[in-house]
Amino acid sequence: MNADTAELDKFSTLAASWWDPMGPMRPLHAINPVRTAWIEGHVRLNGKRALDVGCGGGILAESMARRGALVTGLDLAQAPLEVAQAHAQEAALRIDYVQTSVEAMAQDHAGAFEVVTCMELLEHVPDPLQVVAACAQLTAPGGWCFFSTIHRNAKSFALAIVAAEYVLKLVPRGTHAYARLIRPSELARAIRSTSLQWIEIKGLRLNPLTHSATLCDDVDVNYLVACQKPLN
Repeated sequence: MNADTAELDKFSTLAASWWDPMGPMRPLHAINPVRTAWIEGHVRLNGKRALDVGCGGGILAESMARRGALVTGLDLAQAPLEVAQAHAQEAALRIDYVQTSVEAMAQDHAGAFEVVTCMELLEHVPDPLQVVAACAQLTAPGGWCFFSTIHRNAKSFALAIVAAEYVLKLVPRGTHAYARLIRPSELARAIRSTSLQWIEIKGLRLNPLTHSATLCDDVDVNYLVACQKPLN
């Protein structure tokens, strides 16, 4: 299985505080409105079958559901999924949460989703290329696939790891391993090996003082990539 048990355990321990906007997931809460709006800037979510790969406690899944998408959330960690299910029930949102791997889902549901999101996951798995391939397989012809991850360079090490984890303590220490960060060129190469077409790349900047997020053209740290699968 393409998973690191230490990574699963790490996020499982954070499950209870997933929906605390001032807790360890505060950066996710801050960037979520921006990334959701960016997704809908490419595809109208209302009525679309959407899959959120590595959904965790369901922050993005709920945002897409509130915009009318028919959402399935997928994760391997049980504790965050239980939190996601409970929160969706409290919010009266119909989201199908499934505990399985994206590779297994791709085998059984190829081409089943018009929107596939894989956000802040690639840098946490042993083989991110395998995840990219599975996401492509799950995307329906004409559908959209969205990725977000972190660049691997000196700037990202200084900001996303040293500053964010040790100085400002925006996220827990050990959240990211530098060796697992992914350069845009590496992600582009992985996408070219699938049926997806690269459409756009944008940087995502988080202001640590105001905890506000904005899109930008600087992709040296956090970045998002939009892809589409051709109709034929």
